[in-house]
Amino acid sequence: MENTYYVTTPIYYVNASPHLGHAYTTIVADVLARYHRLSGHRTFFLTGTDEHGDKIAEAADKSGVTPKAYADRISSQFRELWPKLSVTNDFFIRTTDARHIETVQTILRKVYDAGDIYFGHYEGFYCVGCERFYTEKELVDGKCPDHQTEPEFRKESNYFFRMSRYQEWLIAHIKEHPDFIRPERYRNEVLAFLREPLEDLCISRPKARLSWGITLPFDENYVTYVWFDALINYISGIDYPDGENFRTFWPVAEHLIAKDILKPHGIYWPTMLKAAGIEPYSHLNVHGYWNVDSSKMSKSIGNVVRPLDLKDKYGLDAFRYYLLREMVFGLDSSFSEESFVLRVNAELANDLGNLVSRVTSMAMKFCQGAVPAVTEVTGADRILADTAFRVLAEVKTSFRELTFHKALMSIWDYIGTANRYIVEQEPWNLAKDQSKKAKLDEVIYSLLETLRVIAVLISPFMPGSAEKILLQLGIAHPDRENFGTIRTWGALAPGLRLQRGEALFPRIDYRSETAAVEQKIPAPPPPIKPEVSYEDFEKIDLRVARILEAEIVPKSAKLLKLKIDIGEERTVVAGIAKDYAPEQLVGKSIVIVANLKPAKLMGIESRGMLLATDTTDEGITVLSFDREPRTGAKVR
Repeated sequence: MENTYYVTTPIYYVNASPHLGHAYTTIVADVLARYHRLSGHRTFFLTGTDEHGDKIAEAADKSGVTPKAYADRISSQFRELWPKLSVTNDFFIRTTDARHIETVQTILRKVYDAGDIYFGHYEGFYCVGCERFYTEKELVDGKCPDHQTEPEFRKESNYFFRMSRYQEWLIAHIKEHPDFIRPERYRNEVLAFLREPLEDLCISRPKARLSWGITLPFDENYVTYVWFDALINYISGIDYPDGENFRTFWPVAEHLIAKDILKPHGIYWPTMLKAAGIEPYSHLNVHGYWNVDSSKMSKSIGNVVRPLDLKDKYGLDAFRYYLLREMVFGLDSSFSEESFVLRVNAELANDLGNLVSRVTSMAMKFCQGAVPAVTEVTGADRILADTAFRVLAEVKTSFRELTFHKALMSIWDYIGTANRYIVEQEPWNLAKDQSKKAKLDEVIYSLLETLRVIAVLISPFMPGSAEKILLQLGIAHPDRENFGTIRTWGALAPGLRLQRGEALFPRIDYRSETAAVEQKIPAPPPPIKPEVSYEDFEKIDLRVARILEAEIVPKSAKLLKLKIDIGEERTVVAGIAKDYAPEQLVGKSIVIVANLKPAKLMGIESRGMLLATDTTDEGITVLSFDREPRTGAKVR
């Protein structure tokens, strides 16, 4: 199954319109699907909507329509949004589809006949928002931990799935397959939950109080619990049990979810599959929340960001880039429009857009608007080819590890290399000397080929911009470019006629968008402290430290615990968690005060202090180096 790939999003609940969280998960799935197609893999990408249950019936009743009419309306919003975000799903599934309903009833009958579904009585605390029962110890101050509402106490007779029968199997499977749930913190979270005895799962609701659902095949008086229904979409959407798509794609299934639905996907779903005699999925990939104003984005507290508002305001590719670059997959991330604009201006307009404009303009001027013919690229010009092969390998690793921000950092490192190459080679000076025409052609060809490589590398993230770059290079069929075509340097055909194009990413004047930012005046630098003697300064021992490990300090919003090497290993606690994810720091060389007296922060002894300063966007940047320093060296 090496050349096949199957990726799914959660099917989104139709109790509310699409928001930034839905867009992020779906765009991540699209980026993965595009990457694997470009890598030559046969790919299937599934998304859709979850349409049964209490919340839908309740929302429909408030709207004065039937549940089906309500579900049709909201589902269509999701279906119509994805093409506008350049999402290329292969199928859009609805849990009201006849095929899905048939599959759910097939699975229910199979598990029931095997003796893993029984009838029993249940009483407990029921949260309508979560559509599940909670035990008293799961509540926080008597309230649902997600919705902060007091659940109803209900007594019901229902059908139950013997989930407890598969607890030991699931624990063993997770331990035998360490990357079954990733990142690791979510694997550990599931294992921690499984340390307690697993209760059986209530999988029905009596029609006496809820009729909007799939009828149990063995009892007409009950409908299926929404989670038992919804999870089955991942196999009904690829034609379980006998379809070719199921045989081809299920063995390589990759689920993408947000962390709030970890328990159903990490515990309910694999045990359901085991009971039904179906092999479990390959990986469950879990991302964090998008926070707005320091709070999880939520319709109930009114901080929902609508994806089309941003896309229409700033452009689709800028929106897609920001989401993948800003969030470290697995961690929470904070959204702000100001940080969005800063990234667009600095990284898209200044770095990428400026490179494309400079290179195509020089090629138009110095090479008569065509790709020059070059027999061989040698010497200093090889740096662009060599860097391309290194970055290609890094991007491949990043996609395998779901570190999309690192993939983009590698690509932007390549963009930086190309911009520096232009400054070093000075093609405008080469053009003044006819005897250097061959060298000029080598430089321009290397830069044009670099643009082709960059276009392919960014195409999973920013497909529209990638196509524009390739069209400017005179490539008539941009869709034929893929990762195979950039594994060999020099595939850009000489003689192709270049096309002038508009600026890819015009700079955004954010001050014109909001008066608050327009009126913001930078704070003056702090006053210089009183003079100290050279002897006093000599007492401070500044050292180069290499960060070996980094992790968030529990219960702290700003502290990171760093294990560093300065010739000896130490622990330093630093207040930089709002500006750096732990993954961004590992391997980085920084400067620390090595002879500071130890101090305890949040119960952790910190031996040293790292040096950092303010940035123009009010964040913090740690001091680092433009060349690789020697670990433990004295800073002077």
